Amino acid sequence: MISKQNQLSKLNELMKNCSQCSLRSGCTQVVPGAGSADAKILFIGEAPGKKEDEIGMPFVGAAGKFLDEMLGIINLKREEIYIANVCKCRPPQNRDPLPEEIAICWPWLLAQIKTIQPKLIVTLGKHSMERFLPCFRISEVHGKAMRREIEGMGKQIFYTLYHPAAALYNGSMRETLIKDFKRIPKIIAKIKTEEK
Repeated sequence: MISKQNQLSKLNELMKNCSQCSLRSGCTQVVPGAGSADAKILFIGEAPGKKEDEIGMPFVGAAGKFLDEMLGIINLKREEIYIANVCKCRPPQNRDPLPEEIAICWPWLLAQIKTIQPKLIVTLGKHSMERFLPCFRISEVHGKAMRREIEGMGKQIFYTLYHPAAALYNGSMRETLIKDFKRIPKIIAKIKTEEK
């Protein structure tokens, strides 16, 4: 039986050779994701930025440092979670990923989710949230856990957060994000209780 980590590594290698959309020709490399294949929590951001595109890892710039800081607040390390993006290649000038670009990357993300089988998916930012919860506004649902049935993956619990990059330039949003982030352990504990 092939391990989850091996499955994920093979999937990510396949992803690195993807050239289904125009973004691939304009970026340095595909950024599949990073972390543990046995993660209970899957964080999903929007798209790689300049630094991520250079290094090949998600969330390694200033927003990544803030994410690491928040993980530390709830006693988690990157090695214990998994981080991916809805769009696997950097859009030009760090613009927002287009709906059609996100759609092209969806089979890759879906395969990652099915391999990892997280207890909780934490969406980081509007574009990540809209992929799973298209009928909501982030200002209304941030900091709330929701169970949704998603075609191709079944029932899943989602938790919406503002993107860490947005909080870098806005002190009040930073406080909101930290407050929402601190609820994650309680949500995981509740999920475990419900499974018993």
